Amino acid sequence: MKRKRIRLLSIFLLLALFALAGRLMQLQLFQTESYSKHQINLLEESVSQRTQQLVIDEGRGEFLDRNGEPLTYAEKNVLVLFPFLKKMDWPAEKVADILHVPPQTILSKLAEAKGPIIFGGKEPLQLTESQMSDINGLEIQGVFALTKKFKSTQVPASQLIGVTGENTEVFHKRYPDKVKGANQKIGVSGLQESFDEWLVAEEEAKLIYHVDAIGGPLFGVDVKYLAPANPFYPLNVKTTIDARMQKALEEVADTYNIQKGGLLLLDIEKSEIVASVSRPSMKSRDPFSGGATNYMLKALIPGSVFKTVVAAAAMDEGMVDESRLFACDEGIRGAPAEKPHGNINIKTSLAVSCNRTFADLANELTEKDDHLLDEYAEKVGLLGDIAWKGNVFHYESFPQLQVSAGRIFTSETDREDPNLVSLTGIGQKEVRVTPLGMANMMATIARGGEKYQVSAVSAVEYQNGTKMFSFPKQEAKGETITPYTAMKLQQYLRGVVNSPEGTAPYLQTAAYTIAGKTGTAQTGNYRGEETKENELYNKWFAGYFPFENPKYSLVAVNMDVKINEGGIYPIFKDSVDAIYNLEND
Repeated sequence: MKRKRIRLLSIFLLLALFALAGRLMQLQLFQTESYSKHQINLLEESVSQRTQQLVIDEGRGEFLDRNGEPLTYAEKNVLVLFPFLKKMDWPAEKVADILHVPPQTILSKLAEAKGPIIFGGKEPLQLTESQMSDINGLEIQGVFALTKKFKSTQVPASQLIGVTGENTEVFHKRYPDKVKGANQKIGVSGLQESFDEWLVAEEEAKLIYHVDAIGGPLFGVDVKYLAPANPFYPLNVKTTIDARMQKALEEVADTYNIQKGGLLLLDIEKSEIVASVSRPSMKSRDPFSGGATNYMLKALIPGSVFKTVVAAAAMDEGMVDESRLFACDEGIRGAPAEKPHGNINIKTSLAVSCNRTFADLANELTEKDDHLLDEYAEKVGLLGDIAWKGNVFHYESFPQLQVSAGRIFTSETDREDPNLVSLTGIGQKEVRVTPLGMANMMATIARGGEKYQVSAVSAVEYQNGTKMFSFPKQEAKGETITPYTAMKLQQYLRGVVNSPEGTAPYLQTAAYTIAGKTGTAQTGNYRGEETKENELYNKWFAGYFPFENPKYSLVAVNMDVKINEGGIYPIFKDSVDAIYNLEND
């Protein structure tokens, strides 16, 4: 019996020993860089426990504007101090003399340090190149003058650029072959998400030194600089944004206190986004608390701006010319119009935004073919594949932007109801389009009917500025309106601004000559009681300029405002004037 117990105990101890050995092999040999379902890198974790380090560059790629200027970060020359200096006799007065500060200022900051610090804290003292050279020339171990990347607290075009976050599970699902950097940031919205595979970090650049259990130097005061070995990485994404114009339009949006809505500016020739402003603003510390939505890419109720599509379809289909008159003393259901205009033609109807004209034409178009309005919305670049999409390396149909699809009708039965078709013709009921689509439509008309996809990124670049991949200008698929129709629309849209009866005479005083269309869309929402006075509207103006030689198309939308507030014309005019001033600096 005793021998049997000894045998069982021996077997148990042997199994325990094997289990322990297996566990050690798992930790030391097989899963050192991807332990457990959380994919923990044990090597990195062990190093972090016995080191103190200062990250100089997270290693993730960045975003640049069209001129190569950084949008998401700033580089600053700073002084870095390591805490072991507290226990050493070092020439603090020499460093202080170079910085023109009292020695005690440096020593007092250092006394509070538990790890490596940047002198000056959140607002670091910026050093000149000469000061950096002089400090590093002292060769004091633990004292470094270097250039560090700082994340921008306010990123221009923040909703377009997007945000990053840490999610180990998503990281390893997205990149199963990457075993390092389990805590790396990944893109979760906007261009950060679309271009994440190119931007994801390979390795951080950091200063590091080893410490014992109480934080003292383990191997003396030897500080090491670790950085990626490949000088071409990380990659950067060069956007089409012009930082100066972006800032100018953001200032206009804030001057007029746009609470919801924004501005979108396109380069007509290049078919590129030059500025994208969406409000409410994104909060850097809590981006998804209400400011992460990019309304410039969201489908919204357009109101009368949609009449441009109806006019294009009716002219292209030969249903209307300038000799035909419409009874604009009447509304869409035959009742007296709120603003009577008598019997007027298509040109004047667009200038005064006559509802009856476009309700009648919408019904005639739908009777001929109940999908004509949808087709012409695509022909002018309002719907369809608006944003750049194409083959990029192993990606097929890689989309730069995630744009809401938009729509004209929600059901086939709606196309058969004359009342619903009438409301559709004036941009109400179920019509939903994006500001990006509106700007693209205006650019298409300004180009004489030529239709292109819109880019937000021009290239992915190596660190040295050479291009890894360029995004060429691409024609949009599908049919377009005829050059004659485009030419007529150009005249009609100009009449909205410069004809005596036009809806936007305010814009005649802008620095550039403008052509465009107004829209005031009922949203069905109210601020307070459901009364006429509390009804909320989306106010639009979409246009292009200079009229004689079109260079930019611009859309301004102020959402959920009362009829007597949130005027769109001053917003549009000040935006145009700001662009003029920048171009003529």
